[in-house]
Amino acid sequence: MSSIAFLRSIKSYVNRALVLVVMLVLSQSASAQVSGLEYRIGPEDVLHISVWKEKDLDRKVLVRPDGGVSFPLVGDIQVSGRTPIEVQDEIRSRLQRYVPDAEVTVAVDKISGYTVFVLGEVNKPGQFTLGRYVDVLQALTLAGGTSPYASERNIQILRRQDGREVAFRFDYRDIKRGQNLAQNIILQSGDVVIVP
Repeated sequence: MSSIAFLRSIKSYVNRALVLVVMLVLSQSASAQVSGLEYRIGPEDVLHISVWKEKDLDRKVLVRPDGGVSFPLVGDIQVSGRTPIEVQDEIRSRLQRYVPDAEVTVAVDKISGYTVFVLGEVNKPGQFTLGRYVDVLQALTLAGGTSPYASERNIQILRRQDGREVAFRFDYRDIKRGQNLAQNIILQSGDVVIVP
């Protein structure tokens, strides 16, 4: 083997090792971010709400598209965008007049409300309903990665906030080089990743 061929093989090996290190760092930083997040209930989730020692107050309820549920003695309650503990506290508060010192438990029985969309120049575009939070890079992986025609510098994440669309820029080429890692944000339910 010539010295030039040897140097090329070393360079190729180093490049592959660098990409693996960058991916490992990204994975660890995303895991650290996600561990601090609490699950927010979304439409179409199924909640199991129970009150200790009250068999008539033990039900599974579907979160309606408007984000609400109905529960006996409580009536309608808005749950979308809230954590199970926040909902549990409100139900306990509303039940106090009927069941003093009620022990309420709210558990997410089925997660259907965390959905992200990936469109454009990816190998498997579509809607992804997930049971865990994902970042942009993970969403692109779920969509089979970018196609050869993708404009990796101009990826956009669209998010609805306070009734208006907000766009975030994502430069996949920077991520591959281990630069500007903060742009690899955790996606919220309903986010749309567009790969032009």
